[in-house]
Amino acid sequence: MPDVARPYAASNALEDTGQMPALFVRERKPAPPPPRSTGPDFDRIQHGKEFVSLRKTFRRFVFPMSLLFFAWYMMFVLLAAYAHDFMSRKVWGEVNVGILLGLGQFASTILITIAYLRFARKRLDPKVEQLRASVEAGER
Repeated sequence: MPDVARPYAASNALEDTGQMPALFVRERKPAPPPPRSTGPDFDRIQHGKEFVSLRKTFRRFVFPMSLLFFAWYMMFVLLAAYAHDFMSRKVWGEVNVGILLGLGQFASTILITIAYLRFARKRLDPKVEQLRASVEAGER
């Protein structure tokens, strides 16, 4: 807004508008619409028997293992909160049951990861390759 009291005074854009002037603004052209994809039909793949089988195999490992780990973790938390005598029982030296169970949390995480990697390599990866090959064959 121009200074009407001092018409010949130099104006400051920041004071006039409350915003910094845009000196190097380029007009942006709207992006062109994305081209129509001729890729795989993901809806058909998702409902196909190979993908359903792959998902079932994945869930057969992940859900029980997640439930087992959650139960193991909650047992550790509840013991730490309510079973002080048991958790502070010395095993050898200054090492007690709580420390061993806490380290067991890390060990079980590593073991579950190793088990999943082996499971995926043996059971999931072949099904993924088979699904990928069938999709690529259907596209060409």
